[in-house]
Amino acid sequence: MLVHGAFTSASSWAGVISLLQAAGSTVHALANPLRGLVQDAAYIRSAVCEIDGPVVLVGHGYGGAVITQAATNVDHVMALCYIAAFGLDVGENVLDIAERFAPVPGADMIFVTSHAGQTPGAQEDEVYIRRNRFHEVYAADLPVTVTEVMAVAQRPVTRSALTDRSGPPAWASKPSWYAIAAADKLINPTAQRFMAQRMAATETVLEGSHAVVHSKPAAMVSMIQDAADAGLGRSV
Repeated sequence: MLVHGAFTSASSWAGVISLLQAAGSTVHALANPLRGLVQDAAYIRSAVCEIDGPVVLVGHGYGGAVITQAATNVDHVMALCYIAAFGLDVGENVLDIAERFAPVPGADMIFVTSHAGQTPGAQEDEVYIRRNRFHEVYAADLPVTVTEVMAVAQRPVTRSALTDRSGPPAWASKPSWYAIAAADKLINPTAQRFMAQRMAATETVLEGSHAVVHSKPAAMVSMIQDAADAGLGRSV
């Protein structure tokens, strides 16, 4: 199951999905609500629990925080894969990790706007990347013609999703894999390495932007297949 992060949608997995399906894998790619960590994790968890059989749960960016909470105590999730993602510990939030390490260019390219919330009469802060900087910040290794469309179609994440505290992490009891995007300008690669080492993940370092799920789908699929093989006890 593939879980996207902020500023994008399930369509970001198109290349990964095609390669996994060609290899004979059953793939699920849900629309991550991006409304708050607790409710997003509950939504993904409910979908995972409907799957009959072993699951590799894959998270990109903020989606890593979601799978960290969604997979806790779900026995048939056999492995976790993080792609330039937040692997939070209990009590942490996304901003804790972002502020612990040196700022990246994306920190200055984000803006917040307020819209009507889910509760009648309530306002909800939503976070976006500035369109004119989307290519530089999110996906510098993709063609500008592609990132111009991505910038317009980006899905915002609520500010509360970035400040919600995580529960006990699934990575504490499940084997994990982590793809570090060495040229990421949204999540500091040093922060990624810290989270990967903290969870004792099998690491892969890629020369790519935050959008490595777009730019390097074959590398993503290789990691996911390794996790699946290890989880099923097959030779890798």
